[in-house]
Amino acid sequence: MTISPDYRRRLVIMVKEPRAGRVKTRLGRDLGMTAAAWWFRHQALRLVRDMQDPRWETILAVSPDSQGLTSRIWPAHLPRWPQGRGDLGVRMRRAVVAMPPGPVIIIGADIPGITRVHIRSAFQTLGHRDTVIGPATDGGYWLIGFARKRPPRRDLFSNVRWSTEHTLQDTLTSLDRLTTGFVETLRDVDNLDDLNHIFRTTPDP
Repeated sequence: MTISPDYRRRLVIMVKEPRAGRVKTRLGRDLGMTAAAWWFRHQALRLVRDMQDPRWETILAVSPDSQGLTSRIWPAHLPRWPQGRGDLGVRMRRAVVAMPPGPVIIIGADIPGITRVHIRSAFQTLGHRDTVIGPATDGGYWLIGFARKRPPRRDLFSNVRWSTEHTLQDTLTSLDRLTTGFVETLRDVDNLDDLNHIFRTTPDP
């Protein structure tokens, strides 16, 4: 499906095909690759469903490209955009450049605590900042957004040590003089300890 070209807010959710051994491999080493992929599939589908809102356009950035674009796993009514090759920084910068005019927020699909309130707050922050970040408890971040009042730097996300405790600080360095606001710190799920923490702190329905 095509992405509407009008000037509006856009939420880009980065998703991978939930195949055993290809997603959440660190969790898979603790839980088993099949169980980890099952968890990611259900978590991602729940998040994609919950993040849809008339105040922004929700777009799925899929990987691998060909499988993701034709996958029957993801909701058929949502626009899809191929992530392409490269590390996470290359793929996120590509998404920032490719989207039509307007603020863009990028999130992953493995953070159970995200709500539409968080996304609304992040878009509001972009009303008076160049960028917005949602820090993660492990030194990374679960959300990054850009007001896109000017083209992104060519070296955006360069020299970032991904999946380490340095990820957030390295990213802030790459943003250089851009003004940055922050939203709530959340916990992503990389291993069994993270998953158990989510279960312990999630209220019973």
